[in-house]
Amino acid sequence: MNIKNIHIGSLIRTKVEEQQISIERISRFLDRPEDDVEMMYQAKSIDTDILMKWCKLLKFDFFRFYTGHLILYAPQSRIDNAFREKESTMLFRKSIYTQEVKDFILNRIKTGTMTANDVVERYKIPKTTLYKWMKKI
Repeated sequence: MNIKNIHIGSLIRTKVEEQQISIERISRFLDRPEDDVEMMYQAKSIDTDILMKWCKLLKFDFFRFYTGHLILYAPQSRIDNAFREKESTMLFRKSIYTQEVKDFILNRIKTGTMTANDVVERYKIPKTTLYKWMKKI
């Protein structure tokens, strides 16, 4: 899975094939013709309302791919600013890393594409967090 370049249609198709859901059922659930469903499989992006319906139908959170992308590729200042703006409300960062993000990063370290220090520097993941992940594998 390439978190940098998300093709949501192919991800949806994969889940549909895994769960062996008929196109007739999908068409009825989405209230769309079967041709539209086939076009969604080809689409790089789709409307969030429709994506939410897919999430419900397939019982899978497709938005997590976008969350992972934001964590890895959005400027770190976005998170820092959120903490400054919400001084009275403490935000918990413990759960912001999805399993896909962890797998992606650990795979880069395991294959030698990046070192732990490279990951910390590029993605601004705290060293202690990264080393906890590495200890579990």
